Amino acid sequence: MTLQTAGIHHITAFARNPQDNVDFYAGVLGLRLVKKTINFDAPEVYHLYFGDQTGSPGTIITFFPWPGSRKGRVGGGQVGVTTYVVPEGALAFWAERLAGFGIKTEQTSRFGEQYLQFEDNEGLRLELVEREAGANSVWSFGGIPADKAIKGFGGAILFSTNAARTADVLQQVLGLTKIGEEAGYTRFRAFGDIGNLIDVPTADMPRGDGGAGTVHHIAWRAKDFEEHALWQQTVAESGNHPTQIIDRQYFHAIYFREGGGILFEIATDPPGFANDEAIDALGRKLMLPAWYEPKRAQIEANLLPIEVRELEGKRP
Repeated sequence: MTLQTAGIHHITAFARNPQDNVDFYAGVLGLRLVKKTINFDAPEVYHLYFGDQTGSPGTIITFFPWPGSRKGRVGGGQVGVTTYVVPEGALAFWAERLAGFGIKTEQTSRFGEQYLQFEDNEGLRLELVEREAGANSVWSFGGIPADKAIKGFGGAILFSTNAARTADVLQQVLGLTKIGEEAGYTRFRAFGDIGNLIDVPTADMPRGDGGAGTVHHIAWRAKDFEEHALWQQTVAESGNHPTQIIDRQYFHAIYFREGGGILFEIATDPPGFANDEAIDALGRKLMLPAWYEPKRAQIEANLLPIEVRELEGKRP
């Protein structure tokens, strides 16, 4: 059996102030805070998940906001730019909206597509692109109509310290197809309709430093638990040394660092974010795994309070 991922499952990054993080991704970008939990390995730090109405695979960006943490430097061994896809005709709306919040943007093009690039409040590099593929969002917040709202990921630009080895893993392990080269980039495509176009600069990149404003890892989709076990076997047979399967409550995960230095994860689509709370209540309560429940009071006391709120800005 030849495995192929449908594309990106989620992307996880570092931040500092948790309220500023919520304000940007929910307040400015209009994403839904679908899960408020903790870093299972460091319970003093939030783990926040933002996505579409239900946190569908291919829409989820997650953060470890750690107050006082160091500033990172974007570079090789990281996702360099996270790409979001919006409906056709929506870029002008977003250019005006971002300007209304004082966010500088730059227009650029790649492979015949127009991109609106900008940074979040920590310096994490983002871009928007219009595409027909992918269902429109049904989540509307902060004055963003559904026909302009972010659908999910369009893909990503991977900054590799060894572009040839990264390309090999994308094709030979994850099953993406190379579809073009242009102006210093190689483009790969997965079979899904969102989170499916991955660009890799052909030149090797100097290694970056982890910290606020950088991506920790990129996760790829496995359709179910059975396929996930096969992914672990496939990665091992490719010589990329996967971890054991880890239950992350909302998906199962394996991790490996590919030859260009980027931390890859493969995550299951099930069980999803309604695993421990109703869909209409997602993101409202701090959710803890069972082994941390006895320490809930202590954990909550150590976390800064956060809220999803509409922001004042010059809106389109």
